[in-house]
Amino acid sequence: MGDSKVQSTDAHRSWTMSQVRSKNTSPEIQVRKLVYNLGFKYQLHRKDLPGSPDLAFVSRKKVIFVHGCFWHRHCRPTCRLTRTPKSRPDFWKKKFSNNTARDQKNIHDLLMRGWSVLIIWECELANVALTKREIRLFLQ
Repeated sequence: MGDSKVQSTDAHRSWTMSQVRSKNTSPEIQVRKLVYNLGFKYQLHRKDLPGSPDLAFVSRKKVIFVHGCFWHRHCRPTCRLTRTPKSRPDFWKKKFSNNTARDQKNIHDLLMRGWSVLIIWECELANVALTKREIRLFLQ
């Protein structure tokens, strides 16, 4: 009987993970609206650029990534969204380590190609005015 519970839990976990979106997330859409309201044109998820940036401003050679604090490990001590699940700590440690290493490689590759990179963290979107200012300064 214990096996069926484990299988059910594994199946549920798999289903839950499959529901996590990598594109068109609420924070990403919020940033798109801010950028649009500032009057800038952008392209989405350019697969020809490292990391398929969330927003690409090709004529300016600038990109914006909108990072979820949980998945991309926002390291600000005040960020409450960067928590680690208590179950399967070895799995999560490896998962988060791989995510952050991939992020760093993508940023490095973009910089080496002459692109400027802005990371907007999910928790930063609570202060819309500050985020809008940061985007405006970055894109000028």
